[in-house]
Amino acid sequence: MSKIAVLPQRSEEARPSLGPADGLGSYEFSPSLVTLSDPSGVQAEAIRALRTHIMAQHVQQGRRALAVCGANPGVGSTFTAANLTMSLSQIGVKTLLLDCNLRTSGVEQLITPAAPAGSLRQCLETSTGFIGECIDEDVLPNLSVLYSGGPAPNAQELLASERFEDLMNSCLRDFHVTIVDTPPANSCSDARRVSTVVGYSLIVARRGRTFMSDVKTLVGQLRSDHAKVIGTVLNEG
Repeated sequence: MSKIAVLPQRSEEARPSLGPADGLGSYEFSPSLVTLSDPSGVQAEAIRALRTHIMAQHVQQGRRALAVCGANPGVGSTFTAANLTMSLSQIGVKTLLLDCNLRTSGVEQLITPAAPAGSLRQCLETSTGFIGECIDEDVLPNLSVLYSGGPAPNAQELLASERFEDLMNSCLRDFHVTIVDTPPANSCSDARRVSTVVGYSLIVARRGRTFMSDVKTLVGQLRSDHAKVIGTVLNEG
């Protein structure tokens, strides 16, 4: 396993949210989406470097999905997943951001819809209907989002269902790349389950917050679940 990116500390001052007034449709985009709010900054450049690695070592090898995992809360997994998705869409890759955090979702705080078309929770709780009906399509060119739908008391059961595997297979067919955000691995086993279905994982750590032993434990757990860890991202500060 290799370290494939270092993302500088986030800073949101002087960067307002973007939204309809900026010609961005009916969604509001957080300043944390640095590839959109500050494309010439060092954070956006780090995301583009990560994108280059993912394209060369993952997507171009025929791998169409990637679970983004953190060993503990506050390491920047959602920040990394959302910005990587945005960055891929900006080079014409048809990309889906799938929020599989059915505990404490953060994607909706970064990309806020006026009225979501549906959610992962809704899709998994029903056995009928088309999965595509739950996806917010064309959030931006080449960018779609499937929101989590909020906390679910039976999150593990929903993610362990055949319906979730069917959903992932549908995403693999309909999108060139699906980036999956997951809850912290030390709080529940959801990230392990998601990574098993997706097949590939990217681990996010934060300096001063993540212990190396936690990362090693998570890597061992993912590998024992037959998920391949393609590398780690280190968030600074």
